[in-house]
Amino acid sequence: MIESLRAGRRQHSSLHGVGVYRPTRAVSNDEVCRTIDSTPDWIEARSGIVTRRFAGSEETLTAMAVAAGGKALADAGVPADRIDCVVVASMSNLVQTPPLAITVVDGLGLPNAAGFDVSAACAGFCHALATASDMVCTGQAEHVLVIGVERMTDIVDPADRSIAFLFADGAGAVVVGPGDRQGIGPAIRAADAESLAALRMNTSWGDFRADPALDPPMMKMDGKRVFRWAVENVVPACRRALDAAGVTAADVRAFIPHQANLRMIEVLADRLGLAENAVVARDVRDSGNTSSASIPLAMHRLLAQGDVGPGDIALLVGFGAGLNLAAQAVLLPGQRR
Repeated sequence: MIESLRAGRRQHSSLHGVGVYRPTRAVSNDEVCRTIDSTPDWIEARSGIVTRRFAGSEETLTAMAVAAGGKALADAGVPADRIDCVVVASMSNLVQTPPLAITVVDGLGLPNAAGFDVSAACAGFCHALATASDMVCTGQAEHVLVIGVERMTDIVDPADRSIAFLFADGAGAVVVGPGDRQGIGPAIRAADAESLAALRMNTSWGDFRADPALDPPMMKMDGKRVFRWAVENVVPACRRALDAAGVTAADVRAFIPHQANLRMIEVLADRLGLAENAVVARDVRDSGNTSSASIPLAMHRLLAQGDVGPGDIALLVGFGAGLNLAAQAVLLPGQRR
């Protein structure tokens, strides 16, 4: 009688490349204020956001994901036929089937790739990255393309003064593959189901279909509640992620949290007690809150600007609706794996 099944081979996982797509249209605070009762100064003081990108009609989720994914493959030097799986994180996909990931497989021409989607709101990218890392570490895949992509403008009411100035569109991708050392630390995950109402849709598609007189499904957020929850829960999770990876806050070269709000980012960075020379990602100023796309977008900017380099330790943490979070330490991609 067989008492045990064969396990996959064990190997290290690491980040091999990063690519992004930022929509063409830049939207200033002045333009946002045309549809909400606010001022550019109030928006910047409240969120730290100066401008953001809104996708046009041809900049679909698939188009942006394919663009970012293709750049990540080129950056990693991994050919299309070496990708075994595509994992896409998104909360704004209005097409229930087929999976967005499969449309990316088609768009990039990946002949050997499987694909599936992850739905965990603004924490989605970190959940997807952890899944891809586990796939590589256990031999289920050699290379996995991980993408965070959003058209938040599709699910946010432009006249909603409480959140219309925050959210934006874009895509970011990384290639996860084998390495000569472990480059992606264990993920720390948490959820608080008692806070489900803090960030939600105002109605379901089922209810809207049954009664078209209802407002269409749009996102609603209790900003103060989300802020308090993040401050109380994100920092402890980050410390656990660092401990799980065998490093300390003093070792962190870059802190790349979900780009929710600059005020929140500054509070989290301060409470983590990072080294004075640690770099804090502030991509939110020019990109807005792009949900699951925000972490790879911010990572790419730090690398492109030369603020960090290959092999530097970065702390990633995504947090959002649920409320839920995921955090892990990584070695940033570059020539040395």
